[in-house]
Amino acid sequence: MRVCVLTLAVLFGGAFLAAADTLDGTFDSLKEAAAKKDVAQVKTLAASLFALVQAQISAPAPASAEDKEMWTYNVSHAKDVQLNAEYELSALAYQGPPATTVELLAMIEKENPKSKYLDAAYGRYLVALTQSGAEAQVVPAAEKGLASFPDNEDLLLAMVNSSLAHNQNANALTYARRLVTALNKKAKPEEMAEADWQKKKDADLGRGYWVIGVMAADRNLYAEADKNLRAALPLIRGNDAMMAPALYYLGVANYQLGKQTLSKARVLEGAKFSEEAAALPGNLQQQAWHNANVMKDEANKMR
Repeated sequence: MRVCVLTLAVLFGGAFLAAADTLDGTFDSLKEAAAKKDVAQVKTLAASLFALVQAQISAPAPASAEDKEMWTYNVSHAKDVQLNAEYELSALAYQGPPATTVELLAMIEKENPKSKYLDAAYGRYLVALTQSGAEAQVVPAAEKGLASFPDNEDLLLAMVNSSLAHNQNANALTYARRLVTALNKKAKPEEMAEADWQKKKDADLGRGYWVIGVMAADRNLYAEADKNLRAALPLIRGNDAMMAPALYYLGVANYQLGKQTLSKARVLEGAKFSEEAAALPGNLQQQAWHNANVMKDEANKMR
């Protein structure tokens, strides 16, 4: 009996080692194919590797302590190999044309929707979808991605812009609030230079603050509109298409807040913002001039 048990242990151990060798060999081949930018071979090998990983991870734990130790190691090793494979796929995806980017990142998404490499690549993924003629898939991809990465700024920004484009203002406001919250607590990604991250963060924050401010003003949430539009101003300077509405709604918000608090200074500040909005081209120009005059008249009646 003891000989049989020992034989089984050797057999189990040999099987575990053989599986690990096969997995490592497949990964080495995938890495070589990625270095050669052989996308077709990478896709084939990745599919095989992910199947091997899944087989290792889903294998039931052996009964004996010795075999269970080997099994635990193999499961951990398989997960490490998959993580390395996800890196190879994402790195190659950045180097290829849009269609290739979509294919490779979709493989990661299918196999591991919570991959950290997918989180970092979603911005590129959405751009590649548009560039490859699959723009209709951008919103579904963003919604799917947010299920795994609810604070991903690229996904949230995509939903903000889509909501605005479809006049879904309530959704735009909700996503913009989430975007600003996420960006204000996010640290610089390791793979980005400080200057590049700050530029991207400022642009995304500017968009988020602007959308919150405009949407809040439209809903008579004047304090929220004032706070966010003031935050947006330094980040959108030079962009008249955003600056004009920002100044216009700052004028409206401060005028209304001034009336509510009987603050002449605030009403005059509303007039100042309105005059600045009127100085910029756009369809709000005439209304901004009218608002400025009304506000100044109102201020003159206040003590």
